[in-house]
Amino acid sequence: MPEKVAVYPGTFDPITLGHVSVVKRALIVFEKLIIAVAKDTQKNTFFSFEERFEMLKEVFSDEPRVEVMKFEGLLVDFMRKVGSKVILRGLRTVSDFEYEFQMALTNRKLDNSIETIFIMAEEQVSYFSSSLVREIAKLGGDISLLVPPPVIKWFERKLKR
Repeated sequence: MPEKVAVYPGTFDPITLGHVSVVKRALIVFEKLIIAVAKDTQKNTFFSFEERFEMLKEVFSDEPRVEVMKFEGLLVDFMRKVGSKVILRGLRTVSDFEYEFQMALTNRKLDNSIETIFIMAEEQVSYFSSSLVREIAKLGGDISLLVPPPVIKWFERKLKR
């Protein structure tokens, strides 16, 4: 029987404890999770593509069932390349669902063999976003309760420049 593999795409700028919660919950359902760090994004990212990729590799270095990969272009093309049929998306709020629903239907239109699964982050880490974390860090606030420990070091290095 083939391994159940899902792909969790995103910019992860930076990865938050909400993202980590979604990963942990997904590993209950899937045997392997590929975290696909997106290069092509409409967002003006704080961390570079390479920094985001390396940060995620560091955060999940102790989890053998998580593989961090880079991707650019259409997600459905990446899905075909890695041989997965399941896109994993995390939900924080109802407003997230509207956008995610639109993306899921668009991906299904591009390749109807691919399904999107939504997993909610645990409630204690579901209320904040990567953009909120960036804002707090840039203003010198404490983000230690919002991100995995390695991310704090990434911010310290970046903000010293």
